[in-house]
Amino acid sequence: MYNDLERFIAFTEIDGFNQYRILTSNLYLDSDESYLLLELCCYHGAVDCFKFLRTKFNSAITQKCLEFSFLGGNPEIMSECLKYQKPNKDCMKYAIISHNIDFVTFLMNEYNIEIKLDYCRKYYNLESLLVYFDQTNDISKFFVYSLMFNISSIFKYFFSHGANINEKDEDGNTALHIAAGFNWKELAELLISHGANINEKTNDGETALHHAARNNSKDTAELLISHGANTNEKNKYGLTALHIATVYNSKETAELLISHGANINEKNCDGETALHIAAHFNWKEIAELLISHGANNNEKNNYLNTALHITIIYKSKETAELLISHGANNNEKNKYGLTALHIATVYNSKETAELLISHGANINEKNCDGETALHIAAHFNWKEIAELLISHGANNNEKNNYLNTALHITIIYKSKETAELLISHGANNNEKNKYGLTALHILPLHHLYFME
Repeated sequence: MYNDLERFIAFTEIDGFNQYRILTSNLYLDSDESYLLLELCCYHGAVDCFKFLRTKFNSAITQKCLEFSFLGGNPEIMSECLKYQKPNKDCMKYAIISHNIDFVTFLMNEYNIEIKLDYCRKYYNLESLLVYFDQTNDISKFFVYSLMFNISSIFKYFFSHGANINEKDEDGNTALHIAAGFNWKELAELLISHGANINEKTNDGETALHHAARNNSKDTAELLISHGANTNEKNKYGLTALHIATVYNSKETAELLISHGANINEKNCDGETALHIAAHFNWKEIAELLISHGANNNEKNNYLNTALHITIIYKSKETAELLISHGANNNEKNKYGLTALHIATVYNSKETAELLISHGANINEKNCDGETALHIAAHFNWKEIAELLISHGANNNEKNNYLNTALHITIIYKSKETAELLISHGANNNEKNKYGLTALHILPLHHLYFME
């Protein structure tokens, strides 16, 4: 990093030094990848260390060395790397990131590598974007990508010189999508007044209103709606603007959408309403808003999960309490016959289980396999939940579809503590399952010898 050759040499003289040692660190752009020492010299422009590794160890120049040389910015390193590797599009990416316009033009002119406009926008490199325009004279492309820099004089100039108002970037975003995402209301008004398509969709099927909902851009959302934006338009995943406002906890925009006719109970491709999504993220305030405007507490998704089921899966306790207080059915079953209490038991959520029981959950309700919550507690050896269930009347000797009691299950899954609890509360040792096996029959098969 500091091109400290003296210390670097000392490091290489340590016993066990390996020039092929690789480093992974979140300090680097692609933090999930690992890099060789020579590659890191290129990344940091450490020319003296680079030369030392090449001279003493003959370290091989990789493609990544060349790519990183455009980021490190040392001409000597780059020149050496070019002798062994050919530039690619990632070289252009790093040249754009480095904001070195000489590198950008070199790659474009000498190797015919296209300037990737999305990188110019992402890494705020306006100069590279201008070079692209100078070479291509593509007014419309420049227009849509220049908006991210939020320099009104630039986009007004290109717009006045014939830029297509509905031009799209590589993700299908128009200028209006971008304005909506950043809540640039004045720009959105200008675009709409000159014919921007309100309901134009991106590659993911999103309108500008979806973008406004994602970023809680209430003012721009209101403008879009006033000009005819469809509040119930869906993207490729079946998400409306209200779904997205809920995902991102954009309460103000959610209120606006609801007040302008957004369908509270509209479902996405997974059959989920906005209330299911609020349950997932434990967005209690948005859940309250949705319920107050008629959201169906017991609506089911494609797996027949209600919002209450979802709160249990994702441990959204506050929203679970809200749903129950507004009449959510504790005993509603999903595709697998699981009630909220079954799921709370699976996840060892004792407090939630107590809440459900106190509001009328059926202790002995069975799932598709004929299992009660006590069977599930026995499976996972959740002793505390098992105690809770028993204390509220769970049947110790209830049988599943294979006629196994909870005690049978404790033996199969080696749940010793829960087995002892069940026995102490009167579980029948001699109860037989579908195959005529008692718990004592199963015991030696599973090598557990804790029962008398």
